[in-house]
Amino acid sequence: MLDVLKVRLYPNKEQQAALAKSFGCCRFVWNYYLEKTNNQYKETGKGLNYCDMAKDLTQLK
Repeated sequence: MLDVLKVRLYPNKEQQAALAKSFGCCRFVWNYYLEKTNNQYKETGKGLNYCDMAKDLTQLK
């Protein structure tokens, strides 16, 4: 049986800005690797694996 806990956050203005920045960065990285994986799949028939993405991410930073 699954238990559910709902939590509501009330961040202040500074925390809202930090959350928005963090979510924006996550969204950018997700979309970047989604596009990169899709393009490689179209070209070679294989997508990127985690290790390839992790190596590339350190250079992307």
